[in-house]
Amino acid sequence: MNSRITETSEPIDRKTSRSICDAVGERLQQNLRPESSRLSSHLQHLMDELSKRDSEDPRGSRTN
Repeated sequence: MNSRITETSEPIDRKTSRSICDAVGERLQQNLRPESSRLSSHLQHLMDELSKRDSEDPRGSRTN
């Protein structure tokens, strides 16, 4: 396969780039929900730990 990438597009600004990243992230979250897929027990443990840490503030106290 012999393909070339030519730079013919215009650069995008930071605000547009951020919007694209946010939209892609939201779409991934919708399509890759852990509840809809079977996770290994180890991965489920890591996801639980991540959720636990997300519910704590930076000083270590829990938020409501």
